[in-house]
Amino acid sequence: MNAPSISDRGPRRFGWPQRVFSQVLLMQLAIITGVTVLVTGLFLAPLSAQLDDEAMRRALAIAQSTAARPGIAEDLRTTEASASGPVQSAAERIRRATGAEYVVVMDRRGVRWSHPETGRIGEVVSTDPGDALRGREVMEIDSGTLGRSARGKVPLRGPGDEVVGAVSVGIEYDSVRARLLGAIPGLLAYAGGALAVGALAAYLISRRLQRQTHDLAFSDISALLTEREAMLHSIREGVVALDGTGRIRLLNDEAQRLLGLGPEAAGRPLAEVLDGGRTADVLAGRVVGDDLLAVQGGRVLLANRMETDDGGAVVTLRDRTELEHLGRELDSTTGLIDALRAQDHEHANRLHTLLGLLELEMHEDAMEFVTEVVGVHRATAEQVTEKVQDPLLAALLVGKATVAAERGVSLRLAPGTLLPDRVVDPRGLVTVVGNLVDNATDAAAGSGDARIEVGLRAEGRTVVLRVRDSGPGIAPEQYASIFTEGWSTKDLPAHGKRGLGLALVRRLAERQGGSVTVAGADGGGAVFTVVLPEALAGPETADPATAPHSATTGDSR
Repeated sequence: MNAPSISDRGPRRFGWPQRVFSQVLLMQLAIITGVTVLVTGLFLAPLSAQLDDEAMRRALAIAQSTAARPGIAEDLRTTEASASGPVQSAAERIRRATGAEYVVVMDRRGVRWSHPETGRIGEVVSTDPGDALRGREVMEIDSGTLGRSARGKVPLRGPGDEVVGAVSVGIEYDSVRARLLGAIPGLLAYAGGALAVGALAAYLISRRLQRQTHDLAFSDISALLTEREAMLHSIREGVVALDGTGRIRLLNDEAQRLLGLGPEAAGRPLAEVLDGGRTADVLAGRVVGDDLLAVQGGRVLLANRMETDDGGAVVTLRDRTELEHLGRELDSTTGLIDALRAQDHEHANRLHTLLGLLELEMHEDAMEFVTEVVGVHRATAEQVTEKVQDPLLAALLVGKATVAAERGVSLRLAPGTLLPDRVVDPRGLVTVVGNLVDNATDAAAGSGDARIEVGLRAEGRTVVLRVRDSGPGIAPEQYASIFTEGWSTKDLPAHGKRGLGLALVRRLAERQGGSVTVAGADGGGAVFTVVLPEALAGPETADPATAPHSATTGDSR
């Protein structure tokens, strides 16, 4: 099926592509970009807080070290707050050594004893030192006389662990911000690299998707799926799709009917839902060819198998049961026509003989001639109906005897033949007998002393059928294969297929729990034996008044 052109895909929404490839690519790029931005933001947010916390802890550590320095508390108690005092000198040394923005030492009144700007020494600090003077350590980011900074404040303790003042250390906040801004380019570089790799991967995936979807739009795929479902379930051909492992992927309604399976067969291995046989071999690809014949549940199927690119296969099934019946009836009709044509010549000869006898006024000879001709045919029919009491089967044998005789083959009943009129499935038995007699006639025709012997006998409710011919016989190594669909030694008939008669015989016998076998006959030829259990109704269920009528009605079609 060709993909529809872009112009046939209906109206397009402005700015949004219709092809699967383009939509998937755009969606993947949008997702990758969004994820990258989100991850970058989620990384930067805690990074800023982490840098703030790190700066405050550093300031607190410097303040703790300063407060623990020997002599700071004593100098605070014994000296005056001045730019040249020992507290200012010690604080400046610490500030320069640590890189802090300021190191301020204050007394309990909040008066500065040290400051980077010496003019502010002796002034009260600009932020509340209350928590530190009450003995608690403080970390914060706040603004003071030197601007915004990360601060750490600790109490300054004198002898006896009393709080004599506090130490406040500040780290310039601009340096913290600079570190954060310095990390952003590297982070963005990594994010950009990840985005580029993701975009490339998205493009490659989308290109692969484009090839697999044949560059269709989503609406096209949806329409194709809808049409596919409608087509598969409405066509009168069975469709079976298999994957590379032999598992059934799809089974339409007609295939379920022809194979006798249910919807639950989809998803199961082929070998699990179909018993071994030619049908399973054809579906699995073990038998190759075009228009392969198979028999499934009494149905004649014509199968064709097409491999798919993924290692699977699609098998189409057509029901040839009625066509095969028509073909076989055509063969039978052709044979009957030939027989009637031959009988027409024979009848004309007999009429000419009778006319000559009458013209010669040999009336007694004419009467004897007519009596003899009529008696031969009547004796044959009476012999058959006496031993085969089912009217449908008896009529078949009489007709087959006539056709066989015109082909130079003698058909007779075997000694001991006796079949009561209690056949459960007369038409099924007619199919079995007709197929075997037809094959025997074809095999025996043209041989010396061509003959067929048909034996039918009842053993309780079991029917045993034996058909023997005087043909060339069958090689022992072919005993198993002759019952396979498509096997035949004959030329093709008018309807183009052979190899179904014996396969149908076997299926009909097995469906009734019976069997069919073949063996060589004494003196040449072959003997086919069919055993059909439960083929006869019990005496208490037989109705002599209605059995002939029903049998005749069943053959009226």
